[in-house]
Amino acid sequence: MAYSLKENLNKPERLAPGHRLCSGCGAGIAVRGVLRALKPEDKAVITNATGCLEVSTFIYPNTAYTDSYIHTAFANGAATCSGVEAAYNVLKKRGKVKDNFKFITFGGDGGTYDIGMQSLSGAMERGHDMVYVCYDNEAYMNTGVQRASSTPRFADASTAPAGKAIPGKVQNKKNLTEIIAAHNVPYVAQTTFIGNFKDLHEKAEKAIYTEGPCFLNILSPCPRGWRYETEDLAEMCRLAVDTHVWPMYEIVEGEWHLTYEPKKKLPVEEFLKKHGRFAHMCKKGNEWMIDETQDYVDKQWEKLLSKCK
Repeated sequence: MAYSLKENLNKPERLAPGHRLCSGCGAGIAVRGVLRALKPEDKAVITNATGCLEVSTFIYPNTAYTDSYIHTAFANGAATCSGVEAAYNVLKKRGKVKDNFKFITFGGDGGTYDIGMQSLSGAMERGHDMVYVCYDNEAYMNTGVQRASSTPRFADASTAPAGKAIPGKVQNKKNLTEIIAAHNVPYVAQTTFIGNFKDLHEKAEKAIYTEGPCFLNILSPCPRGWRYETEDLAEMCRLAVDTHVWPMYEIVEGEWHLTYEPKKKLPVEEFLKKHGRFAHMCKKGNEWMIDETQDYVDKQWEKLLSKCK
């Protein structure tokens, strides 16, 4: 069936209005986009690692989700989801559960790239029929914008401040999507919010309805940590894609496919200058930072193209 934005927007919301996410935050859009890919007749169990999304959508005993919801610690979002999936299989085999359930975990980059990496790797390796979704805002935003392994090089973070001693974070961003792909799971994809959400919807649908462990990495800008204007959320995503900073691709049963290629590649500076966290890179004398970032992005893009069919 051809993708229809109107049809998908008319589906019942599975994330209720009234949550407390910041205006201009990408996390809520990521959740709504993924949950819209569920078939109306299917139910879901949502597991949510501690983070911005959890504190903004859950005040015990209430949640913003219409589906079953479990809040977990930073470290064990994937482990909890995999345990519920295993219990469901037993109960369904015994005839005690009749409905069809899907199992989805949402975690920020802190709870995915770093603290939750061990449980995520274990769940992927064991082969549970579940989807892990990382809403990647590239730092520990909920606790004060500390640097994470997802934070790009040169970004100004509270624990890697840009100044005379250091130019922000000194390490490059971890490529988590490729790390999960190395687990040989059936479906892995990277996406964000551009255009009519077609790319996000199609990848979420594939992940949910592909049997086995699947992973989605969704770039989800944060106005507080990235320091952009609220209304520029979609523009931040578009620039990340059009500069090749955040490529859109998927890995289906080990085969790599580029799902979007900009008609016109933009220089990486167009993306960097929109952020407060990269403001120091645009000052006179710091051109070398932009040059090194451009070189790194170009090399990563060429490596990706060599893998894609």
